[in-house]
Amino acid sequence: MMTLRKANPATLPSATLPALLACVFAVAASGARANTAEATLQTIEVKGQTLGEGGAAYTASGFASEEIRAKSINQVQQLFRHVPGMDIRVLGLTGVADSIVLRGFGGGGHGGDIAVSVDGIPLNEAMSHADGYVDLNVIVPLELRTMTVLKGPVSALYGNFNRAGSISLETRKGGEYRELDLSAGSFGTVDAQTALGVKVSDTQHLNLAAQLYRSDGFRAQSESWRATLAGRWSVDLTGGLRAALSARIHTAQADNPGYLSAARFRADPYGKEPGVQNDGAEKDFATLRTDVQYALSDQLTLLGFAYATRQDFTRWFTRPLGGVPTQREESYDRKVHGAGVNLNGRHNATVPLNWVAGVETFRESTDYVYYDNLDFRRRVTPAINDRNSVLRSLSAFGELEAPLHPLFKPTLGVRWDRFTGNCSPNGPETSTAPCERMPRMSHTAPKFGLRSQIASGLELRASRAEGFALPSDFAKYALGASVLDPNIFRQTEVGARLTAVPGLMIDAAAYRLQSSDEVRAVAPGVYENFGSTRRTGYELEILWMPHDDVDLTLAWGEADSKITRNANPALVGKRVTGVPRHTLTAELTWRPLPGWQSTLTWREIGRYQVDAANTRSDQGYGIADLRLSYSAGSLHPYTVYAAIDNLADRRYATAVNTIGYASGAPRTVRVGVQVNF
Repeated sequence: MMTLRKANPATLPSATLPALLACVFAVAASGARANTAEATLQTIEVKGQTLGEGGAAYTASGFASEEIRAKSINQVQQLFRHVPGMDIRVLGLTGVADSIVLRGFGGGGHGGDIAVSVDGIPLNEAMSHADGYVDLNVIVPLELRTMTVLKGPVSALYGNFNRAGSISLETRKGGEYRELDLSAGSFGTVDAQTALGVKVSDTQHLNLAAQLYRSDGFRAQSESWRATLAGRWSVDLTGGLRAALSARIHTAQADNPGYLSAARFRADPYGKEPGVQNDGAEKDFATLRTDVQYALSDQLTLLGFAYATRQDFTRWFTRPLGGVPTQREESYDRKVHGAGVNLNGRHNATVPLNWVAGVETFRESTDYVYYDNLDFRRRVTPAINDRNSVLRSLSAFGELEAPLHPLFKPTLGVRWDRFTGNCSPNGPETSTAPCERMPRMSHTAPKFGLRSQIASGLELRASRAEGFALPSDFAKYALGASVLDPNIFRQTEVGARLTAVPGLMIDAAAYRLQSSDEVRAVAPGVYENFGSTRRTGYELEILWMPHDDVDLTLAWGEADSKITRNANPALVGKRVTGVPRHTLTAELTWRPLPGWQSTLTWREIGRYQVDAANTRSDQGYGIADLRLSYSAGSLHPYTVYAAIDNLADRRYATAVNTIGYASGAPRTVRVGVQVNF
């Protein structure tokens, strides 16, 4: 079943984007008539949308636009704290993606443990700071219709980077609305978001979203700003044919205070190390996409899409090298072109069937430049890396949901991926890392899930799914990697959802996720399969409304990630680094008077290991947040809110690793207003 065979839109100038955003905010602030509820118009489906309920065979957490807006967030990843077993290890490296913890993996976002897609298009970077790197700052929270987190390698719609799970972001399509969210807070922080849905004509629709964010930061040398503009134009043509054109532009700049030593963190968690230089990051990102949808019948829909992405990302940062602070610089110039077609079916005959099948391909080219031993960004030594890498992918996938009987509702899925590529120097470099033609690699991953409605308000589920990972970094471009077995991830899960009691929902899950044939470098250009891990855990979500004016929510997860086989026998039985033993988010919402609402949130992160030998660990932390709001208005509804994060002003570290400490923010105050025009 498994095989491993040897087998350009340009970004706009930074000055242009803020000007465009200003135009969008001006439109949002106009007094034009709008309907705050999204109209029920025909829209182009995203990949796999037909299987809407199919994901219930696996554990999933979802957020709709109303809930996203109610949380008044400025980053999409802030929602992950409300997902059982999920955590954001904020690295404190302004302008750089944070690490996401899920299902016993600690390298999502900053690495490749989690697949992320926007309207079915992958957002992961094949060869960036780390394979599978994802910068969610290119998304405007207010533009989202839904966000869904699928846990484990359960989705057949995504391949590489889908080992801990996948995050599906779906933007708003259709509808008539004009929304504005403006907030300001401590440390010179200002956030402005807007989302617009405009019915241009009976057959055309326009959706726009924009965000401007800036902050001085709570630490020395941590000022940052970013700007994003996203738009989608769709048109209904004749004969069941629809088309859409989407674009996204993002630019960002940030200063970076770096990690702190243990001594410095205890003395001054909001300062910086004396040896840290003028660290920072800058990014320009643009993507263009076109969709064409054709209704072959009432039960069959054909969707084709093509997209192109251009990105320039550079970061320069100081870290201790042999005890001496040393600055390095990395630049990634990416060009991605992709296309795909999928067929969606929904049949309600004697045997109801919902299914999707498709093929897709992409080509991603990355120019990578890496310098070390910089002197305040002045290059004083030759480039360690100056090379181009190309990754090509061809994939086929299918998923089928067949709710044959309340007791028997199976879901089947399979995905096949093939990868090829090559690497070549762009200029002189001192690196001895391989840079050759990539051996052809392919993998077939099966998925199976089953739901069973054993009683009214009680549904059980079970699943077995498989995922995989390519050799990391430049190992995939080494001839020595051609003899490797694939790095396989297999998850078994059982779960239950109880909704029989009015005002109460309980969802519980237990999982076991095993990886095999992990890859390590033995010598330059020489690699071997050397290790395995086992991840087990439990997750619990509770939503309870004991009174019309009171809501209680609980998201809890426990994870145990251990090394079961390794080339170093001393590591066998040790815990995987960076994975908290438990996570907890508890919320109490109270509505004492009409229009008024208060929410108290407690967030707790358990102990986790810092180094591979498990000689160092961090105790974790617990913090409380408070949000107050007042909503009113009928023709033009509005909400005024105030939030205090880290209510007790606790000093804590959001992430600790072998390099140093990343400080959590002190007490932070925000005030804002949300308006529907």
